[in-house]
Amino acid sequence: MKLAALPLVVLSLALAGCATPETRLRTGLQNAGLSKAMSACMAERMVDRLSLVQLRRLSALGSLKDRQITDLTLAQFLHKVRALKDPEILTVSTSSAALCALR
Repeated sequence: MKLAALPLVVLSLALAGCATPETRLRTGLQNAGLSKAMSACMAERMVDRLSLVQLRRLSALGSLKDRQITDLTLAQFLHKVRALKDPEILTVSTSSAALCALR
């Protein structure tokens, strides 16, 4: 790598570390297959109700996404959340999904 590109790489890594939990969760939900609007709504509600550890677990759901599916249904998403085996995550996710679906 050229030295001229090094500052750009360092800046990119620094900015990635500054992402808020809500941003990370919203991105994780989108990567899992939920729409942008649903992901934004749910992340806004969930970030205040779950711990950082729980939020990280939810953000990691994007790695489970079947790349053939463009939009994940709420039922499919909640099935993935249930697999995390954390009742609090399931409760908050379910209530957030229901309220955001009604918006």
